[in-house]
Amino acid sequence: MSDSNTTNFTNPSTFILLGIPGLDMDHVWISIPFCVMYIIAILGNFTILFIVKTKQSLHGPMYYFLCMLAISDLVLSTATVPKMLSIFWFNSKEINFSACLTQMYFVHCFTAMESGILVALSLDRYVAICDPLRHSSILTNSVVAKVGLAVVLRCGISALPYPFLVRRWPYCRSNLIPHSFCEHIAVVNLACADTRLSSYYGLFVLFFVIGLDALLITVSYIQILRAIFSLPTKDARLKTFGTCGSHLCCILSFYLPEFFSSLTHRFGHKVSLHVLVLIANVYLLVPPMLHPIIYGVRTKQIRDRLLQPFTRKGT
Repeated sequence: MSDSNTTNFTNPSTFILLGIPGLDMDHVWISIPFCVMYIIAILGNFTILFIVKTKQSLHGPMYYFLCMLAISDLVLSTATVPKMLSIFWFNSKEINFSACLTQMYFVHCFTAMESGILVALSLDRYVAICDPLRHSSILTNSVVAKVGLAVVLRCGISALPYPFLVRRWPYCRSNLIPHSFCEHIAVVNLACADTRLSSYYGLFVLFFVIGLDALLITVSYIQILRAIFSLPTKDARLKTFGTCGSHLCCILSFYLPEFFSSLTHRFGHKVSLHVLVLIANVYLLVPPMLHPIIYGVRTKQIRDRLLQPFTRKGT
C-alpha cells in the first residue's frame, strides 16, 4: 500500500473505493447480478420513455411523471453502477476527489428526485380518483411542468450541501473508502474533524425531505381510500384501487430499502460492513430495475404497446 493512502493531507487528489470489504474474492460473482439488474434497468426505462413518446394516447400527467421517474432511474443507476463494475472486473478502485463529490451529489439529488416524483404520481392518483371529472382541467400540461420543475429544483438544492460539507473537512486518516461508491457517511468518516454537521444534515434530509414526501403520500392515500370505500359496489372499489397498484408497488420498492439503508448506516454499528455496503448497493439497483417492470406489467396501455409486435405476428 502506498504512503499516499495513509499520510496526512487536507483534500486528497483521489479516493480508493474498496468495493465490498470482506468479499473481495467474490467481486466477480457479485458483479453478475449487479450487471444483469443494471441492463434490465437501462433497457426497461428506455423502453418506457420510447413507448410514452411514440404513443399519443399516453401523453398525459401520469405518463409524464412516469417518464421523469424513468430518467431519474437511468441517472441514478448510471452514476454508480459502471464504477462498481470497473472495481469488480478490473480492480479500478481510484476515483478523483471531485468525481467522488459529483457522484455523491448525483446519488443524493436523484434519490430525492425519485421520492418527489412518487409524490407527484400520488397527486395524479388522488385527483384521478377523488375528482375524476376535473382531472384534465386540474393537471394541465402547465401544472405538470411546474410540479416537475419544483421537484427538480428542490432536489438539486437539497443535495448541494453534501459535497460542499465533505469538501470543507480535513482528511488526515486515509483515503480508503470501504464502499463501492462515494456514499456520504463512508466518506465523512474518513475526516479528522467534528463532522456532526454532515451527519445532522443527512438526517435532516432523510426526515424532512424523504420523510415529508412519505407523509404526503400517506395523506393522499388516506383520501384515496376514503373515496374508494365510498363507492357503491365491491367491483367498483376493486377496479378503482387496482389503478393504484403500480404506484403502491413503486412506493414500497423505494421507501422501504431507503429508510432501512439510511438507518442501518447511521445506527447499525453491530451490522457487518459488507452487509451495509450490499444493502446500499441493492437500494440503488433494485428500484430502477423494478419500476419499468411494475409499470410495464400492471399498466394496460404500456403492456399492450409492448405486446403489439408479438400479437401482430400471431395474427
